[in-house]
Amino acid sequence: MAKVAKLLSFLLLPILILVAAAPTPGSGPNAAYPHSMAALGDSITQAYNACCVQGDDPARSWSTGDGPSDGVASHYERLLQLTPGIRGKNFNNAVSGAKVSDLPRQAEAAAGQGAAYVTVLVGANDLCTPSLDTMTPVDDFRASVTRALATLDQMRPRPQVFVSSIPDMYQLWNVLRVDQAAQSAWSAGRICQSMLAASNSEDMRRQVVQRELAFNEVLADTCARYESCRTDGGAVYAHGHSAGDVSVLDYFHPSLQGQATLADITWQAAWQRN
Repeated sequence: MAKVAKLLSFLLLPILILVAAAPTPGSGPNAAYPHSMAALGDSITQAYNACCVQGDDPARSWSTGDGPSDGVASHYERLLQLTPGIRGKNFNNAVSGAKVSDLPRQAEAAAGQGAAYVTVLVGANDLCTPSLDTMTPVDDFRASVTRALATLDQMRPRPQVFVSSIPDMYQLWNVLRVDQAAQSAWSAGRICQSMLAASNSEDMRRQVVQRELAFNEVLADTCARYESCRTDGGAVYAHGHSAGDVSVLDYFHPSLQGQATLADITWQAAWQRN
């Protein structure tokens, strides 16, 4: 009997090894990657004025863009290389000019689309207002972000959510403040006057800085409540703008280079594996 048991053990060993090595359902190379995605936010995510002509240019978006040979390796294009099943399922719900108050509606749209991955970049228009007094109050900002992320968390299955910090508006001003073309564009277009108006004092600009820091803290803290939500850890805010990152159409929105840089920073933050 001992010899029979030994023989059976020898014969079963290769089978046991094969069973142990076989991938479990859902553990293949594409299992961790979503098969659909949606972007929430404002004109930055619509790639407004990114290149060549004025207006939205979503094909060049850092998030859902699918423009060929534009130098912007968007999240969608990177995911497409990892999981072809996402092809054609890149929904851009961002709206140029949108404030955070529109975020809950955009989140509902993403839920209706069944997005398995959602990016969020919002807040610039809540800072960039005609005056300091018209910036969005922090409590109102928090309420809208909370509603939007709660809507996404109620989806089944829950999507993976990435929340970006807001780009540093003070840094934008500091890089281009002596550029006459930028100054003319900001003045003529009445762009982000709370920060960029030539008549602003340093104290006035610092008030915008403090509001932006508060907004970024709200984004991070609210995201941290949900296991499926990840932030950039402030990486977008910390990135030092260069003149090349900014569109020469308005000296405010990201250029193609800026969109590419934004895609790089946010992809690393969203998909790095610790």
